[in-house]
Amino acid sequence: MTTQQITGATGLAALLGSPVEHSQSPLIHNTAFQYLQLPCVYLAFDVKPENLEEAVEGLKAVNAIGFNLTMPHKQAVIPYLQGLSEEASIIGAVNTVKVEGIRLTGYNTDCQGFQLSLQDVGFKAEGKKAVIAGSGGAARSVALALAKEKVSQLVLLNRSLHRAEEIAEMLQEATPEINVKVASLNQENLARELEEAELLVNSTPLGMDERGSESIVEDVSMLKPHLLVFDLLYYPPRTHLMKQAEAQGCKAVNGLNMLVWQAALAFEIWTGVPMPVEIVKKQFTSL
Repeated sequence: MTTQQITGATGLAALLGSPVEHSQSPLIHNTAFQYLQLPCVYLAFDVKPENLEEAVEGLKAVNAIGFNLTMPHKQAVIPYLQGLSEEASIIGAVNTVKVEGIRLTGYNTDCQGFQLSLQDVGFKAEGKKAVIAGSGGAARSVALALAKEKVSQLVLLNRSLHRAEEIAEMLQEATPEINVKVASLNQENLARELEEAELLVNSTPLGMDERGSESIVEDVSMLKPHLLVFDLLYYPPRTHLMKQAEAQGCKAVNGLNMLVWQAALAFEIWTGVPMPVEIVKKQFTSL
């Protein structure tokens, strides 16, 4: 792959978040830019919450092609935008912004990115029961994706019930036909809901520790072989939950595929060109 030279005509795409030093997004986008020989570069900037407006205005001022948002900016950026996509409006969070002169339009590509990740592993969610552990920003996108896939029931488990209830209310407005259940995230409820579930999504940070020794599951017998375990974490590449699931005969995947797909959707929004996803995936041996 030929390395491109940065010139005065090189376009800029960026990631705004804090922290960002471990982000894989620069590798993903710059691999695609270089492979397609598009004169652009992608950089990650550590931006504190109090500096977000200045950073957004700065990217607009230098005529960036667009930028991504990660924590803690996905909701905070919305007041600085002039338009939102349908998914971003429903979810109430933005991870991608397209810059068109003085107009900034916000998108949420996490929702469709998760749907494409399920397709990649050959999982059809329609008519199946799904359980989501955790109710953060990623869980909102995953919940909407599964509702659009027409699951038979969606169970939201979270230690703080009100966060799960907020997602349930969002789904009630957007997809009222979907059967949504909310309960506390504890071992008893998790075991009960997984009895007939075919998909478990971990959107909690458990498992991100250095040793990778934490998991939402204490008793592995609740992980039945018919279950697909989708851990949204992508570091470490094989979380403790994934190892538990594989030992029980379950299929287990991490969040790297979703990261690549949501990036591919953002890439096309900015450039109008499809990302060479298979080329990008070769950068990650864990996929």
